[in-house]
Amino acid sequence: MDAHLFWRLLHILSSTVLFGTGAGIAYFAWFGYRRAVRIGEIDGLRAVLRLTVIADTAFTAPAVVLQFVSGLVLMRINGWPLDSPWALASIGLFMIVGLLWMPVIVLQVLMSGAANRAPSVAALGPAFHRSFVLWFVLGVPAFLIVIALFYLMVAKPLPLT
Repeated sequence: MDAHLFWRLLHILSSTVLFGTGAGIAYFAWFGYRRAVRIGEIDGLRAVLRLTVIADTAFTAPAVVLQFVSGLVLMRINGWPLDSPWALASIGLFMIVGLLWMPVIVLQVLMSGAANRAPSVAALGPAFHRSFVLWFVLGVPAFLIVIALFYLMVAKPLPLT
């Protein structure tokens, strides 16, 4: 396997993990939260939030690093300048996703800690629920931008040089 194929495979795999983990976390956290609130099940909410933090740590964070590194390596291997319209759009959107994702991570950790300390769902209070809505609201544009990044990666609609 040559270097280009190796890095391209890593880039595709890391983007798949990034997208899939993000979608999976959003699905299970959102529906787990809604169910826990509806039936007052604090243990279920604790488990969902704990697993959300673990999944982002174990899968999303390494995929983000590998995505960025493999993208830069592929640009270098292909001779595409970092200041091309395509590269600037891709890197810029990637950075925006990161800026949206960082507070999501903080919110996940804080909500998980709050759920662990709370004796019941009712005891969580309005600030917890606002944090969860903010977590979701930040995730929606990040998810849509990742779809746009897939488009840029596959279609390359902007000049590469």
